[in-house]
Amino acid sequence: MKMTYSDDPAQPTGLPPLGKRIGVISDTHGLLRPEALDALKGVRHILHAGDIGDPEHLETLARIAPVTAIRGNIDRGDWADALPETASITLCGLRIYMIHNCKDLRANPEAEGVDVVISGHSHKPRIEASGSPLWLNPGAAGPRRFRLPISLAFLWKDVDRPRAIIHTLLA
Repeated sequence: MKMTYSDDPAQPTGLPPLGKRIGVISDTHGLLRPEALDALKGVRHILHAGDIGDPEHLETLARIAPVTAIRGNIDRGDWADALPETASITLCGLRIYMIHNCKDLRANPEAEGVDVVISGHSHKPRIEASGSPLWLNPGAAGPRRFRLPISLAFLWKDVDRPRAIIHTLLA
């Protein structure tokens, strides 16, 4: 069963057209599921929030859309050393800051005008939109951890604000 939920209960499954979505994935840990690849087909850009586990997965994702990836705590070796620990990127008019573990955040995203902070690490899907910025953790798309869902997220700009939906691949 696939579930989708968003930061706005009034629009629990309202997705924009594929070309306006940003796919957000994290914690694949060396397992890039076919369900994740299918869900990401047609997105404008893919953001991987770390714990990739296999550099070939970035190449596979890049065949779907351009990829911005950061290094997670399990990413080791020359390929991982080439990845930044954080990334700042503007996509679809959104200023996005990526960090694998939000507990390591030293910057002040609100003061820096960041619209969205994306993290991974916890494997727990999370959208917090109580203020600015929007905080997004897509959960984990790789091996199951505890009883958490296998998920990724979609991000877009709607009426000058960031919107996000968690897309559950496996409950």
